[in-house]
Amino acid sequence: MTDAADPRDGGAGTGGGPPPGPGVGAPGDGGPPDPGGGLYGRELFPPEDPHESERIDAAALVYDPITTRRLSELGAGPGMRCLEVGAGTGTVARWLLEEAGVAEVVALDRDTRALAAWDLPGLRVLTADVTDEDLDPGRFDLVHARFVLMHLPGRRGLVHRLAGLLRPGGVLVLGDAVELPDTLDRSSAYRRTMDAMWAALWATIGTDITEVPAYPRYLREEGLRDIGAEVVCPPLLPGGPAAHFWSGTWQRMRPELEATGLVDARVVDEALAYLESPQLAEVGPGMAMVWGRREDQGLSFGSASL
Repeated sequence: MTDAADPRDGGAGTGGGPPPGPGVGAPGDGGPPDPGGGLYGRELFPPEDPHESERIDAAALVYDPITTRRLSELGAGPGMRCLEVGAGTGTVARWLLEEAGVAEVVALDRDTRALAAWDLPGLRVLTADVTDEDLDPGRFDLVHARFVLMHLPGRRGLVHRLAGLLRPGGVLVLGDAVELPDTLDRSSAYRRTMDAMWAALWATIGTDITEVPAYPRYLREEGLRDIGAEVVCPPLLPGGPAAHFWSGTWQRMRPELEATGLVDARVVDEALAYLESPQLAEVGPGMAMVWGRREDQGLSFGSASL
């Protein structure tokens, strides 16, 4: 457990909490287990799987409009040098270059095969792990990380590192998952499967969304100013991209879901069918976006201000 007195410590700020699904009890004797030490992309969701890019692109269809709207409002535009952490299939990096017209995007990921075929002026692909203490990609006017920190240990330390990559006037934007579960219905196949997913993610790779509400405080502790936040829960519609993403995620995780003891194959099948059913009616998981700006010392980029 880390010492909470030092906000820059590299350990997870929660000190190891319960499984991240709200209201989810740990399987077994009732005590929360230690988080798993595996890696996203290794123990779960390996990029070489032929359906992984399709699953990630389904999420991009859901969240890119939210992300790009916010980045645009924060002034993403010509002259800026940007770092895209966990670039994935590169949809945000491409938007920054082609639509926002920024000068350069450093697209960082541990696996950059999805970006290998790209030949975009201003795109620099960096195959690296953001947790590598020796990594120093430079300084940036915009640093953006979406659905990255929640899967990694030492989130508080990573916020400190990402904030340190900002130039004067630069903006740090973090996006991670949040959920508003229907606590009056814990028995439906959908709810049980979603809860099992969060528990499985925690047990396998240490994913934790309970720390996300602390991000504004972390940015304040880093000396950033004009801190803002928003939570968006995109529509979960039958056959829509959000439903397609969760369906693909649950299908990829079936062994891990069942290993939690919270669901069996029948429950997962029922939940998958529900995602395609006209009866689908849920507030699905959403995204919290948090941002803050380094003191600009007289520099500014774009027309928007925080």
